[in-house]
Amino acid sequence: MTTAWRCSHIASRHELRRFATSARRREIRSIAELPPRIYPGFRETSNHDLLALQWPAPPRNILFVRKNDDAPVQNALNEYTHHVKSTYPDTNLVFEPDVAKQIHEAFDFPVYTVTGDDTHVPYHEKVDLTTTLGGDGTILHAASLFATATSVPPVLSFSMGTLGFLGEWKFPDYKRAFRDVYVSGHPSSLHATHPLSTPTDGGSGPTTTSSAWPSSSPSLRGKSMGPTRAARVLMRNRLRIGIFSPTGARLPHEPPFAHPSPTQAQTPTNPNNNPTNQDIFALNEVLLHRGATPHLAHLTILIGSPPHQRTLTTAIADGFLISTPTGSTAYSLSAGGSIVHPLVSSLLLTPICPRSLSFRPLVLPANTPVTLRIEAGNRGKEIEVSVDGVRRRQGLRAGMEVRVMGEEVRKPGTRDWRGGVPSIVRSGGVMAEGEDHWVGGLNGLLKFNYPFGEEG
Repeated sequence: MTTAWRCSHIASRHELRRFATSARRREIRSIAELPPRIYPGFRETSNHDLLALQWPAPPRNILFVRKNDDAPVQNALNEYTHHVKSTYPDTNLVFEPDVAKQIHEAFDFPVYTVTGDDTHVPYHEKVDLTTTLGGDGTILHAASLFATATSVPPVLSFSMGTLGFLGEWKFPDYKRAFRDVYVSGHPSSLHATHPLSTPTDGGSGPTTTSSAWPSSSPSLRGKSMGPTRAARVLMRNRLRIGIFSPTGARLPHEPPFAHPSPTQAQTPTNPNNNPTNQDIFALNEVLLHRGATPHLAHLTILIGSPPHQRTLTTAIADGFLISTPTGSTAYSLSAGGSIVHPLVSSLLLTPICPRSLSFRPLVLPANTPVTLRIEAGNRGKEIEVSVDGVRRRQGLRAGMEVRVMGEEVRKPGTRDWRGGVPSIVRSGGVMAEGEDHWVGGLNGLLKFNYPFGEEG
């Protein structure tokens, strides 16, 4: 009897122990379950070309984008995500589907991703902040996840790639960098002359009219940035791209740039989801190229919009690039194009190996409509089209057009920033100009005008 009672008592204790111990929640959920996206504001400063980031409430839904097939990056991602969730417990971690499948077993909390079922919700409806670990290609890939959205969440990038010209932060600084972005906009970190009651909406999202910061939160305790500090933002312009048939009919874009289905109607809380707007956005460039065919491409370049559209020239070349200032240090630079500062609102037209020696690169205002038309004299069957390095599976035939113009990043006549890619940059001071990292990148990474025969 005593032995039976003892066994029963031990079993009961084990059952109580199992009941008291919470199970590890290794699960993947749809981002449809997340709260709606928080749209930040961007405040201009009197003596700084960069913008000041202002969150109306703490960011909650954080998208992590990593470089693939890189063990150090994967280890860094594990360290980074555990820090964010443990230090800022109200945050939700969002990953791309493949990454979520690989990483969710390491967490005792659910992770979120997009799903392919009927409840599919695009990233731009839920993601408050995007953070990348990798090189420039990783940043371009992260931007492509929002290629159909008119408003992109801020991007915090850590340089862990080959070049890292666009990446502003070194990974060892991730705790300070994330803290500075997270609390940017907290009432204690804003100057009294810039209250949170009148921020710009930072995009096409709902305008914030009051602060929603909690009065007391463990995530904010001890993290004030001071009375006048806020994270600095460089607003990078994008290209707006449409593809048209010979009859002028707009053609749909292919994945990963496909738009939501027409059944997903635009609503006040879902301003980006407009089925009638089928243009996509590119951070670097759009490329038309002859591809594998041995014949040069014949492309007519038209400037302006009808009825004031004028023919610039017919390019006979391997291909043609239209780039943003951000893309001026990418393919365009290798093709002989100019280097343009990202704050200069412009379009770059760069021929690739043109037949004529007098065909030089051009720089146009960003609001200039540019049309590239495939000529009937083009001897190749198709012209390949790539957007930010992603090639369209179906090429363009004679008579088809690619229409491009710069994205409108500011609402005309106002100070409301409505487009672009808000890139978090390092700042040298509170309201000071700080270090221009674009110049540092030219000298340190691209070795601008570097003398031959010198080590460095």
